[in-house]
Amino acid sequence: MPTGLPTPRADGDREALRILLSARQEMTTVSTAQTNRLRALLLGGDDTDRQYARGALTDTRLAGLARRRPLREASREQAVRHAEIRRLALALRAATRELKANRVQLQTIVDDVVPGLIERRGIGPVSAAQAIVSFSHPGRCRNDAAFAALGGASPLPASSGRTVRYRLNRGGDRTLNRALHTIATTRMRSCPTTQAYVARRTAQGKTPKEIRRCLKRYIARQLYRTLTTAMTPATEVS
Repeated sequence: MPTGLPTPRADGDREALRILLSARQEMTTVSTAQTNRLRALLLGGDDTDRQYARGALTDTRLAGLARRRPLREASREQAVRHAEIRRLALALRAATRELKANRVQLQTIVDDVVPGLIERRGIGPVSAAQAIVSFSHPGRCRNDAAFAALGGASPLPASSGRTVRYRLNRGGDRTLNRALHTIATTRMRSCPTTQAYVARRTAQGKTPKEIRRCLKRYIARQLYRTLTTAMTPATEVS
């Protein structure tokens, strides 16, 4: 009987996360297109509509647009515009509810697979889910450097003459890279430790892109170690 068979990349909870992430990407794409179309229709309306278009389309504003009644003596163009604005407002409100439900589902599964991961600063349910899906299982990446390369966060030499520097990696899994970028950006905005690091590296002459690259590499290492520990069966650890 063969032994040591490879672990499937996606099964069980990981497959559930992958399905939810794919659905979220589709919902986000559709919602963005609907938002752009709604803004375009509002910009073509009266002064009140144009004011709505320039502001944030909050749930309260969308609810107001969905409740509006057409003018009694509206032209055909105005009636059609009003009906389409109302349809898009209702669709965007429904999309917001679906995205919230999707986020709750992601968080529930992530908490079961890797307890405490979302509690780390800057890591939300979506980024955590993408990290788990890309990591797949212990053994897929031999070490944290390989995981960083998978996520396009490994340093690439870009030295010239006496200047020694590295540049961003444009390869790898771009969805994982996006998750690393989101975590790094959030930490740069709200984490005092990360802000102190950014200030120190800036004083050393590093550019914002170079600093972000270093942060993404550190986050990849942190995620790899956390996921490896949490997802390795107890029998293998002992």
